[in-house]
Amino acid sequence: MVQSLHNKRILVTGAATGIGAATVEALTLAGAKVAATFNNTEPANEFGASWVRCDVTDPDSVDAAFAEAIKELGGLDVLIHAAGLWEAGIPGNIGTENLHKMMNINFSGTVLTNQAAHAAMRGSGGRIINFGSSEGVTGSPVSATYAASKAAVHSWTRSAAKSWAVDNVTVNTIAPAVQTPGADKLRKFLGPDAGAMIDEQLKSAIPLGGKLGDPLVDLGPVLVFLSSDGSKFITGQFHSVDGGLLMVGG
Repeated sequence: MVQSLHNKRILVTGAATGIGAATVEALTLAGAKVAATFNNTEPANEFGASWVRCDVTDPDSVDAAFAEAIKELGGLDVLIHAAGLWEAGIPGNIGTENLHKMMNINFSGTVLTNQAAHAAMRGSGGRIINFGSSEGVTGSPVSATYAASKAAVHSWTRSAAKSWAVDNVTVNTIAPAVQTPGADKLRKFLGPDAGAMIDEQLKSAIPLGGKLGDPLVDLGPVLVFLSSDGSKFITGQFHSVDGGLLMVGG
């Protein structure tokens, strides 16, 4: 069964580039009415979405952006919180600036946007989809604060899912392994000679295809499903969309 998002009112944060931009395109193609946020980077492609500026670390900015987007949409059925940032953070060399930046953008931004969405959905129900990371499960020797901030997102998602189930608001985390600007930043950080090494590691680490997936082709359909009525009995879950990179379960 093809899941249609016709008449679904969806807000996507951090949608100017990368996963967020692919998400807007996938949802629009599925028939959703989409609003999207950006902060420092202007959107390269609008895909028919309504755009609003939002700093997800600033409560006033979040409240204003959500109010504008929800007014434009006529309500809110789904939040896909894609705003986030990867930065290097090597244990033993981590300063407070890096620590606060990662936690503010990746964790605090998740809490603030989720709470704003819940306030709008409380009377009618809805879906909240957060972005986690396999590094939030396995840890990372080169991006420890990023990994820790994403682990916090995973825990928050479970807590919010339990708390908001009474309002028929589901909350799930998705952890993709797809080609993004963040993946490019890792390559740049590791240096020009690391590209071939990373490719070889991916060949052995990702059983399906041996490389990072495509945000639109591989991740888009999963986001469409989790935004649809077909996912109404799924909450508090961690969904890996990564070709088998991370295999966890009971």
